[in-house]
Amino acid sequence: MAGSKRRFDGVLWVLCGFGAGRLPVAPGTWGAALAWLLAGGLVVAAPVFYQPVLALAIAAGFVVGIVGIPRAEALWGKDPSPVVLDEMVGMWVALWVAPVEWEAWAVIFASFRLFDIFKPLGIRSLERLPGGWGVMLDDILAGIYAWLSWQVFWWLWN
Repeated sequence: MAGSKRRFDGVLWVLCGFGAGRLPVAPGTWGAALAWLLAGGLVVAAPVFYQPVLALAIAAGFVVGIVGIPRAEALWGKDPSPVVLDEMVGMWVALWVAPVEWEAWAVIFASFRLFDIFKPLGIRSLERLPGGWGVMLDDILAGIYAWLSWQVFWWLWN
């Protein structure tokens, strides 16, 4: 049966966080965790290039998301849970200018997931934008809020 073979789809694979979004429970958390680990690996492997490479990953992920999410939605419905590239980009936005300290990264991770899940402060309204725009921009705003949460936490702590 020639029709039963599945072709590899690289765009869907990236949209699904290289497979993280296909995990059965809490795919958004797995996507955010993968982004967190990749950023941490980048800090260890090439600290000098951390911010420029992360900026490129944010830009590339945003473009892939905007272009690819409509195709994923055609297969799986509106804002499909296997698509976690939006969570990855949002997490990278939050980490991009954050201090490279475990405390900062822990607060940012927890804050990002809370903002992404509950969608306060205008995040939900961005989610309503059409196609890939809403899917990507709500997580970018959640990432900005997570970074701001770290700033408030740090200010209160010190």
